[in-house]
Amino acid sequence: MTAGILLVDKPAGPSSHDIVARVRKTSGTKKVGHAGTLDPFASGLLLTLVGSATRLSEYFLGMEKQYEAVVRLGVGTDSHDSEGKVVSENQGWEAFSPDMVEDALKDFRGPILQKPPAYSAKKVRGEAAHRRVRRGESVDLEPVEVVIEELALLSMELPEILLLVRCSSGTYVRSLARDLGRSLEVGAHLTGLRRTSIGPFSVDSAVAPGVLDRPEAIIDNLIPPSEALSHFPAVEVDREDAGRIRQGRYLPLPCLEIPEEVPVRILLEGDLVALAAREGRELRPRKVFANG
Repeated sequence: MTAGILLVDKPAGPSSHDIVARVRKTSGTKKVGHAGTLDPFASGLLLTLVGSATRLSEYFLGMEKQYEAVVRLGVGTDSHDSEGKVVSENQGWEAFSPDMVEDALKDFRGPILQKPPAYSAKKVRGEAAHRRVRRGESVDLEPVEVVIEELALLSMELPEILLLVRCSSGTYVRSLARDLGRSLEVGAHLTGLRRTSIGPFSVDSAVAPGVLDRPEAIIDNLIPPSEALSHFPAVEVDREDAGRIRQGRYLPLPCLEIPEEVPVRILLEGDLVALAAREGRELRPRKVFANG
């Protein structure tokens, strides 16, 4: 099985792990992972990594993400989504106008401090917070800074509103729904979530779940690692230099305009040989791929 990135339009219901397991079974490849989980109740874009591409997950995890989120006003739950236990109810939403909701959204644009939900994979002393909560433990997670690049009211059919959310990695849309409900003083929770993009990747280019049972369809839809990382600068090398960098040796850097913190793709005839980092006037290999 060729290595690459497979864009999957995950339906609501199965977990991200379920999708990975299907790709693993159909492809016959043990090395299959994903870059950024989706809760089972959520749908949309899941980046699955096949073969040696699993070693590239760190380069996708930090990408900006975009969602369409359905928020139910007037009802708060302990998990901040529809799968949780109802903890509050308030009919105050009946008096809301679009302008009132728009005014509340202003406070959530840009850099904000956000408290992750207790029902999350955030680690507490080495264990996922949601596991501790389900055992009856009290979990209080510290707020973290996230960035909401875009937050727009797409439609309003009370008591539900539809939001477009474009945000930094690490943002919890469930927490955003919770905090918006508190700002409006009626409570709220997430009833629907669809991820529409991750960085340059769009759900419009993703395959449907039915494709995952056909090995040839998976192969045909794999994005080569060199293409999936095309937002990084590239340096083409010949076979001799490709051999050197595969041995861990440094290469002269032909372009000094590349910032030191930006990964550089080392390509041989268009195939990814390595990811490297600039050190002065040289390129130092960070991740090397034996077969390109």
